[in-house]
Amino acid sequence: MDRGQQDQSLGAEVAEILEELATAASLGSGHLVVIGASTSEIAGQQIGTAGAEHIAAELYTGLAEVQSRFGFALAFQCCEHLNRALVVERAVLEQFALTEVAAVPMPKAGGSMASAAYRRMKQPCLAESVQAHAGVDIGETLIGMHLRHVAVPYRPARKFVGQARVTAAWTRPKLIGGERAVYKLPEAQDSHLCD
Repeated sequence: MDRGQQDQSLGAEVAEILEELATAASLGSGHLVVIGASTSEIAGQQIGTAGAEHIAAELYTGLAEVQSRFGFALAFQCCEHLNRALVVERAVLEQFALTEVAAVPMPKAGGSMASAAYRRMKQPCLAESVQAHAGVDIGETLIGMHLRHVAVPYRPARKFVGQARVTAAWTRPKLIGGERAVYKLPEAQDSHLCD
């Protein structure tokens, strides 16, 4: 398989994973999904050693296609050299009241995926951190710091993108109140119980 065919399949692989997660977690408008991706790991190398912009471009295409159909927002995690800040559209920064930080991600300082996302967005900027509703981690990039509490692990059917292991999660609200707490109203309520 030549590089163009391989890259095209990588975009399709990541789109399949994101669509599966979005369906399982009922993600849509008003939700934020964090993406962490090591193009080095996808290519079978150690994280941070062999970033590949052409791989990142194909991943972005697949992810953006799913995003456009479901309506959620995407945040792309930078590498440790930019303190794992996130590339988002300016409208997303404003919608979620995120704190902006100043840098332009580059393949060697931010990572190939963040760099590719920054160059393809309409009005890109960096957010210091997010509390995403869900996320996909390709290559064990440690996106957990950007997920809301409580993270619920999700195991997509596709376990790898290229050579990189994939993990995913969505989040749920914290359950509070202890043994007497109720988390869902019964189907038929007796309206005079609180009198």
